[in-house]
Amino acid sequence: MCGIAGWVDFGHDLSHERPVLQAMTDALAGRGTDGQGLWLSGSAALGHTRTAVIDLAGGAQPLTVEEDGRTAAVIVHNGEVYNFKQLRSELQARGRRFRTRTDTEVVVQAYLEWGPSFAERLEGIFAFAIWDVRRDELVLVRDRLGVKPLFYTRLADGVLFGSEPKALLAHPGVRPVVDGEGLRELFSVAKQPGQAVFRDMREVLPGHTLTIGRDGVREGTYWTLTARPHTDDLPETVETVRSLLHDIVLRELVADVPLCTALSGGLDSSTVTAIAAGWRWKLDGERIRTFVTTFDDYVEKFQRDDVRFSPDEPYAVEVAQHLSSDHVNIRLSPDTLMDRETRLKVVLAQDGPSTLGDMDTSNYLTAREIKTHSTVALVGEVADEIFGGYNWMFKPECVNADTFPWVVNEGLHPSNRGGQGRDLFGIGFLDKLDMRGHYADTYREAAAQAPHQDGESPEESRMRTIGFLTLTRWLPMLLDRGDRLSMAHGLELRLPYADHRLVEYLYNTPWSLKTFDGQEKSILRAVARDLLPASVLERKKSPWPVTQDPAYTRMLHAELAALVADDSAPILPYLNLDAVRRTLRNPGDAHDWPSRMHLEMALQFNTWLTRYNVELAI
Repeated sequence: MCGIAGWVDFGHDLSHERPVLQAMTDALAGRGTDGQGLWLSGSAALGHTRTAVIDLAGGAQPLTVEEDGRTAAVIVHNGEVYNFKQLRSELQARGRRFRTRTDTEVVVQAYLEWGPSFAERLEGIFAFAIWDVRRDELVLVRDRLGVKPLFYTRLADGVLFGSEPKALLAHPGVRPVVDGEGLRELFSVAKQPGQAVFRDMREVLPGHTLTIGRDGVREGTYWTLTARPHTDDLPETVETVRSLLHDIVLRELVADVPLCTALSGGLDSSTVTAIAAGWRWKLDGERIRTFVTTFDDYVEKFQRDDVRFSPDEPYAVEVAQHLSSDHVNIRLSPDTLMDRETRLKVVLAQDGPSTLGDMDTSNYLTAREIKTHSTVALVGEVADEIFGGYNWMFKPECVNADTFPWVVNEGLHPSNRGGQGRDLFGIGFLDKLDMRGHYADTYREAAAQAPHQDGESPEESRMRTIGFLTLTRWLPMLLDRGDRLSMAHGLELRLPYADHRLVEYLYNTPWSLKTFDGQEKSILRAVARDLLPASVLERKKSPWPVTQDPAYTRMLHAELAALVADDSAPILPYLNLDAVRRTLRNPGDAHDWPSRMHLEMALQFNTWLTRYNVELAI
């Protein structure tokens, strides 16, 4: 797993722009802990930071491929192509020669062999850039679900690109300007495809290619969700999903570095872990390594909240014992979660503020700890989106609303009725954002794009729309967060449930089958029935834990008081100081984590404005 950056300018010779390319590449140093490389020639400059996973000795990038003794193409690649061995064999049969064992060389050789349609043949999580020396063209490609990020900025005569905005901001021609559209994206919990926070930046759309040449920019689509009839009955559906998962996990176990699973003790990660453990023992006679994250005294003092019904650690330990895994409990102290430097690094990792606070910090610290043992971790993300695991999918007031159902659910909590993370901002500022109108407009546009089957009942049609919205407007936020917080340490997350074959199959599986026993994720429970302890199979979904230590809430209040006492704080013109004072008079409930989101957002927003020298153009 790596970081990529580059600059193409058809009006300038970039061969002397090494210092700028170096700065762009250095900005992604966390994504590549094992090496770095630059390639500059004529109109193109490509940079790469490498976390080695496959072919540790021979996989340095940028990687060049020759034809007839001359350089034909150069590639920088972030991610994994899981079917690269099959593609390599096919390409060798067609006369292609290889000098490395990497999937990266397979990608560029596939491009040279099959041209623009080559992306359809790739299976995995990836974002890469190919400079076609023969045609003077840059080709940017992003995986089907957008697991791996890829940002770009158009120039008068070319383009800048990078795995994260910080790489583009390292270029002297890019300023950290954020307008109203960017702020709406920042505060939104429903992502607009392609929209970035910083002005003039975009993301390559999932399942798309972008070709930049002297004649302009061409966008191509190589994958999108489609609707087709589901003809399998329940037993056939369960068996198909079971077979797919076993094949997917097997392919994602390929690595030349230590590999593990992140095990929460929930259904999703436990199923992945059980399948991985079976394959690892069968193929290598080795135990899988597993990790769970918790906080000091969390289990002993745990209190249920509106979405968390049980602590993870006991269930994770039970699964680990059931599978005989090499298990590690990661325990985080309140002092660690409150460390200023760590919290700053979390903002920098994501290039912006977040409402999630200690959830982000604990994810960041978890990735740091896992990386001391393993370079690759299989995780259970995306199961809720494809199997139907969110509570708002079962609430009529959310399902039937004329907006994103999770936005309705967010507003049901008393602490979030003004919008997640927005309560401390001024009325004038919020009026300019008009989040209600923003959600209304983007919802109508998104819902109209959902593909449907003929003859669907009203309920099936609505749930298919919600499935589409969840995959295209909700999931991207989680994928981006997971990538940034893990890759800050060069830890590669692999997501078996994000395999496009599984996503396509379950998108077209009727809701009545997905909930055949009246529970969420009924099909996945059926698949895992003979793999996991009964307690885990029946455990109610609990999201990533949040600290319940009152010291953390007191720390947030103290920092907020110090912020508003600082006349130089850049956030002050955008705050509702009456709301701030009311918050400071009320110490709050340590277990009311949604109310903390408002403090977290205000504090991080100020940090972001300061550290990035952001210009708000509103």
